[in-house]
Amino acid sequence: MRFLMMTTDDGSTPAGPPDEAMMAEMGRFIDETSKAGVLLATGGLDPRATHISSSGGKITVTDGPYAEAKEVVVGFALIEVRSKEEAIELSKRFWRIVGDGTGVIQQVFGPGDEFPGE
Repeated sequence: MRFLMMTTDDGSTPAGPPDEAMMAEMGRFIDETSKAGVLLATGGLDPRATHISSSGGKITVTDGPYAEAKEVVVGFALIEVRSKEEAIELSKRFWRIVGDGTGVIQQVFGPGDEFPGE
């Protein structure tokens, strides 16, 4: 099962550079999960997103940032685990390392995957 774990920013957590100890611990966590084949990809995202929408055949593209956005996705990790519970445990380990913040975990479906309720 694949899950996308996203770190969101709603502006309530003070921004600042991470300390050296946290970066070292995060490096070990990333190394461990990568070697185990659990972590497939990870990265930070530019909060100045480009919004694209399609309605009635008309496509609209708008560059951000968006003042009206309540929260934006600022980082992600794509993982492959045996269960949702395992994804939640990995996310808990991540948050124990980085401290305060918010995130979202969503299952990722691919070709041939069965969606819940089918």
